[in-house]
Amino acid sequence: MSKNKTEQIVTVPIRDRWGIVYVPMAGAKKKHRRWHQIKEYLEAKKVPYDYIQSEEYGAVERLTRMYVENGYKTIVVVGGDMAVNDAINGIMTSAVENLEDMSLGIIPNGIGNDFANFWGLHVDDYKHAIDCIICGTRRKIDVGYCTFMEGEEFKKRYFLMAVNIGLGAEAIEISDECRHYWGKRNPTYLLSIVRLFLRRKLFKMKLKVNDEVINDRLMTVCVGNSRGYGLTPSAVPYNGWLDVSVVYRPELRQLFQGIWMLLHGHILNHKQVKPYRTKKVTVYETEGASFCVDGCSLEYKCPVEISLMPEFLNFIVPN
Repeated sequence: MSKNKTEQIVTVPIRDRWGIVYVPMAGAKKKHRRWHQIKEYLEAKKVPYDYIQSEEYGAVERLTRMYVENGYKTIVVVGGDMAVNDAINGIMTSAVENLEDMSLGIIPNGIGNDFANFWGLHVDDYKHAIDCIICGTRRKIDVGYCTFMEGEEFKKRYFLMAVNIGLGAEAIEISDECRHYWGKRNPTYLLSIVRLFLRRKLFKMKLKVNDEVINDRLMTVCVGNSRGYGLTPSAVPYNGWLDVSVVYRPELRQLFQGIWMLLHGHILNHKQVKPYRTKKVTVYETEGASFCVDGCSLEYKCPVEISLMPEFLNFIVPN
């Protein structure tokens, strides 16, 4: 007589499952191949998860908020800096008041991965990123935020990396647009950025940092919670401080020197860059300069207030 063996199905509670938002890389021809590789490794590691793919602009924020409000405690973003920014805003604007046991992890997949790279996570090694989330340490990190007016509506936007105002923000906009259509291997965006900086455009800005009021024509301002695309190389997202780099107009020779220093992490030594460390920045005037938060371009009206919430969110870092 044969016995019927019934396979037991174990249901993992939502709080113990990863809520994954997958954002395909811009310009990639085979958008699903990357996810199939990640999925295969997750299943080999027996990771319980739920997965949603996002391709619409702004969907990451909505999907992340949905995960949080449905009880998921580990949110994993498979994407780049802009996707991570949307996820942070989804978490912070959710209806869940207590985020003490909420954790964020990243599997780099986008064109820009500055925040992931800061922690030693790289787009070419998704297995390492997954292993870090499985075995990694939860560390409290600072969450920056800025408040401003968009039309007649009051807005609050959260960030992990930086707020850029001026030429730096314009460079990010050009970079993202070119990468979106042609991918990371196309050199068009590099040429566009070089041409942009050769113009050395200035904006009449007025801002307050600590007790100092800066009222001058400036090339760009970066307020960084972390490296800030190289403009705030000393900033770290766990010391409770914002780093500010105010860039005045360089001479042509100083401009090329500045690009070299930017690429090598020494931009704070440039003669036309004045660094600050502060808890709060208030921007009163920008002459309509471009405004980017973690690479996301926003419409705004002054005044803009930029500050941070120290050690607010759990981030999963490599051991």
